[in-house]
Amino acid sequence: MPATRCEICGKGPQFGAQVSHAHNVSAKKRYPNIQRVRAMINGAARHIHVCTRCLRSGKVRKAA
Repeated sequence: MPATRCEICGKGPQFGAQVSHAHNVSAKKRYPNIQRVRAMINGAARHIHVCTRCLRSGKVRKAA
């Protein structure tokens, strides 16, 4: 199973209910967009799992 939690902000799956027009309710899970990137961590390049919001906001510096 792929990683479901961001190593920077801790964002993980959200739970909810899918409700049909007939009001049948079933459980639903939404996963954040997690990417595996090579990033500079404490001066060394490492592979980490990061959500795209952290990538866009500049919280992660990608390794060259």
